[in-house]
Amino acid sequence: MKKLIKVQGMSCKHCVMHVTEALKDVRGVTNVIVNLEDGTAIVEVTDAVTDQALAAAITDVGYTPGPVTNL
Repeated sequence: MKKLIKVQGMSCKHCVMHVTEALKDVRGVTNVIVNLEDGTAIVEVTDAVTDQALAAAITDVGYTPGPVTNL
């Protein structure tokens, strides 16, 4: 399952790296693509991953997650 998350507060490649690593650390995440220009993250997950867990991972590294949308 793929999910799209808006991420506010990213301004450079280091931000992309921090968000990518945080999301990859969530158990059940299989792939992450973070786009700085669009301010989005596309995350491939197993059914066991909650939207709240993804949002918390982004918040924990200092960014603001928007709504999580299923793709």
